[in-house]
Amino acid sequence: MSENITVLRAARWVDVDTGQVHTPAVIVIEGNLISAVDPTRLPLDAEVIELGDVTLLPGLMDMEINLLIGGPDTPTGLPNPMHGVQDDPVYRTLRATMNARTTLHAGFTTVRNLGLMVKTGGYLLDVDLGRAIEQGWVEGPRIVGAGHAITPTGGHLDPTMFQRLAPHIMPLSVEEGRANGVPQVRESVRYQIKYGAGVIKISASGGVMSHGTVAGAQQYSDEELVAIVDEAHRAGVRVAAHAHGDAGIRACINAGVDCIEHGSLASDDTIAMMVEHGTFLVPTSYLSEGLDVSKAAPALQKKAAEVFPRARETLRKAIRAGVKIACGTDAPAVPHGDNAKELWALVDRGMTPLQALRAATVTAAELLDVDDRGRLAPGLLADIIAVPGDPTADITTVQDVRFVMKDGRIHKHIPSV
Repeated sequence: MSENITVLRAARWVDVDTGQVHTPAVIVIEGNLISAVDPTRLPLDAEVIELGDVTLLPGLMDMEINLLIGGPDTPTGLPNPMHGVQDDPVYRTLRATMNARTTLHAGFTTVRNLGLMVKTGGYLLDVDLGRAIEQGWVEGPRIVGAGHAITPTGGHLDPTMFQRLAPHIMPLSVEEGRANGVPQVRESVRYQIKYGAGVIKISASGGVMSHGTVAGAQQYSDEELVAIVDEAHRAGVRVAAHAHGDAGIRACINAGVDCIEHGSLASDDTIAMMVEHGTFLVPTSYLSEGLDVSKAAPALQKKAAEVFPRARETLRKAIRAGVKIACGTDAPAVPHGDNAKELWALVDRGMTPLQALRAATVTAAELLDVDDRGRLAPGLLADIIAVPGDPTADITTVQDVRFVMKDGRIHKHIPSV
């Protein structure tokens, strides 16, 4: 029996392009690739795995996650606010290995790790974690890492704004993402790319869970945004911008930013701009239900109460307008492992279940500018998950992942009873 050819048999599989649910499902995997779907003849030397009454889907993708914070000791979602000064790079990386395994077992085989600014001595921990996963040392999804997020002094992603630290407690370098003015933002982008960042993450507006920032306020100037995008795009790297406020979102679109994270307060005109420019939106919408803010400071609770309802309505408008929307959770703001609840939120805001599945597969692949995943089709990576029932009728079935294969290797298998 060959170890390189596997056949998966199941009750159903979903074509995420057409929405058709095919019965039964027979998928042939050779090495790390899908070689055939519902073939008329099977290879004689294949290992056949009977998965039973489940539906096969392409591996899901989370386009906004931070594996380096949160996890087992923070089950409610909000990480320890002092993690920036308490977790050293080694402990932070070990924490990330736990979160990576949890994420993979939840059915997410590819993620963008859009990190915060942290004191690491300039090491890009998410990039290194991705390398370790690639080598097979630890379990986890494929990681497109941002390294350190880039933010101005006092910006939303400046960790001192989360932790209310006094001056000089946590000095940060341009290499670690704190950058002001055109020369510094160019240098910071170059540094992240030099050491392996596959995407650049920036802070373009204030945030909800940071002290002293107004969620709607633009933070980087138009000139700084243009410089960031210019540096990244010349290197073939895309830019994702944390942006809640309308002015910041518009400035990002005009600068050529590829993807807006959150987009909570976008106006109708700005939504129309996103459609016109082909700008992606990663709305992280389940935050409004899943983020436990009960222990946050009163000022932050107040901001959440103001922003989250508006964000839900903005997403409804963006869906109706035809904005390209990709799935992202902002975990650990939503606990690691609960990633699939974002698909429920997308449906709740107006998507069909199929559209939500596409947001977590083919649209996410388009955002990453890759064509080797996101579908069950010959020649694509063997990233395959199984869920009970029919997710095109009930999107909550993706919260119960029974089987996970990534790159042709089985990582989770709960046999049917």
